[in-house]
Amino acid sequence: MGKSRSLLIVSMISGTANMVRLLSSLFLIYLTLGWKVRKARKAFERELVKQGMPKEDAKRMSAKYAALKDEALSTLKRSIRKFP
Repeated sequence: MGKSRSLLIVSMISGTANMVRLLSSLFLIYLTLGWKVRKARKAFERELVKQGMPKEDAKRMSAKYAALKDEALSTLKRSIRKFP
């Protein structure tokens, strides 16, 4: 009985550690994605303005990057919610 109890404790600790590692990796991916999208948006805006497009129009076009990021994240969230 003591051996199975200690095995249960070890597996719980191991499972918790793996869950923390997974969640921290997902959080890091979330932050990195946000940072990369922001940089891509600004670079895209700069290039459009350099080519002669008005700044407001360039911002409106670059907003699609943020919309795509939001759509990808919402899809990921929906898939996680459906997972039992």
